[in-house]
Amino acid sequence: MSPSTPAQEIPAQEPSATPRPVRLGVHGPSHLARRIVAAAGHPRQAVELVPYEVGEPFAALRAGRTDLLLVKYPQNEPDLAVSAPVCHDGRAVLVGAHHPLADRESVSVEELAAFDAFACPGDFPPHVWDLVTPPRTPRGRAIRRVHRMTTFPALVGLLRATHAIHVSFRSLAGTLPAGVRAVPVTDLPSAPVALAWLRSVEPPAHVRRLVADAERSARR
Repeated sequence: MSPSTPAQEIPAQEPSATPRPVRLGVHGPSHLARRIVAAAGHPRQAVELVPYEVGEPFAALRAGRTDLLLVKYPQNEPDLAVSAPVCHDGRAVLVGAHHPLADRESVSVEELAAFDAFACPGDFPPHVWDLVTPPRTPRGRAIRRVHRMTTFPALVGLLRATHAIHVSFRSLAGTLPAGVRAVPVTDLPSAPVALAWLRSVEPPAHVRRLVADAERSARR
């Protein structure tokens, strides 16, 4: 535009007819998030998956880098609003392919007390970690939560190299890299999975629509 162009002659820009993708924060493999989006009837390209590290689960959401966050179990964060469950995720234990439990069809949580698990990482809520990796089995045996949890690649490396275990979720089965297996845990209840957003920020209409459609799909 030249300096002499009158301001009233500058054509107004039309608003975009297609909103930007919903930015959904996820940790680890994206299979579960993709399944939730598909069940809600939204196209894959309508959602951008934004990875986050487990030690800083809410940092990206609070910084405005994501619109929603995939969470499991009830959250006590006062600045978060949480949807109704959009699905449930069964429990499994992740082990290296060489592990004594690796070839089992399923295991009991009681058996996991024989191996070292992972401690609560960083700013992850301790009450939620107690549900992910219980400190004790139902019979009172301590689960040794000693390994440091950092990134998913680091977790995979430790599982491949040791007899460590990670008490996790069945949704990871089929998405794990070579050398790591997910063995179902039959006596831990499934985890409710929900979508979370900041209470102080009114989500755009297309973000609210995804939440509502995911909740509706879960009720069917």
